[in-house]
Amino acid sequence: MIFAANFKTNHTRASTGEYIEVLLLETSLLKDDAVYIFPPTSALQASKEPIKIGAQNAYMTQNGAYTGEIGLDQLDEFAIRTIIIGHSERREILAESQEFIAKKFQFFKEHNFEIIYCIGEPPEIRERGDGAVLEYLSTQFEGIDTNYEKIMIAYEPIWAIGTGKSATIDEISITHNALRELTKAPLLYGGSVNSNNIQQIAKIDNVDGVLVGSASLNAKDFLELISLSK
Repeated sequence: MIFAANFKTNHTRASTGEYIEVLLLETSLLKDDAVYIFPPTSALQASKEPIKIGAQNAYMTQNGAYTGEIGLDQLDEFAIRTIIIGHSERREILAESQEFIAKKFQFFKEHNFEIIYCIGEPPEIRERGDGAVLEYLSTQFEGIDTNYEKIMIAYEPIWAIGTGKSATIDEISITHNALRELTKAPLLYGGSVNSNNIQQIAKIDNVDGVLVGSASLNAKDFLELISLSK
């Protein structure tokens, strides 16, 4: 499976380094999985096999006058070639439009990045049923090459992110089965993934991995998720 830990605005460079060292003590546990860590920008560092370090965000530029952003120069310093694009917090809080997200996707695709591309619906759409959810998600693929060989698609219902409320097994299954009709890319589930539900989630057809938020902030907790999924 694919295990991706999104630290969001948590951890420092020092604590991220310590976190990685804890994971590296358990390389036998990690050997059958792909493990990604996405620390804050200030904590970016080079990957250490078998763990890949990725960026939560970057601007579509080599360098330039983009205050508060980072570009390829900063990512190149650590040989980073993995990025999250389309996360709901950037869509909802930072007002990234689908047009902007598609341009960002195209830029990093052209530079051969692995891309975890996030999609997800708000609660009012989920309340209208599976058909409404799939229609809504389809709009988040506008301008996105779902056949890009280095894309991973993360389905993260907005109402389940950081709330402790995960989508049901049926909801995840129906959505991932529908997404499989659109792409052969690995499909990740995200949204309050934790030690209580990882075993059930890992067994769902067309769930190839998980994108984990708060339950990944402690290295030992993240290792437990990986262990329980087997």
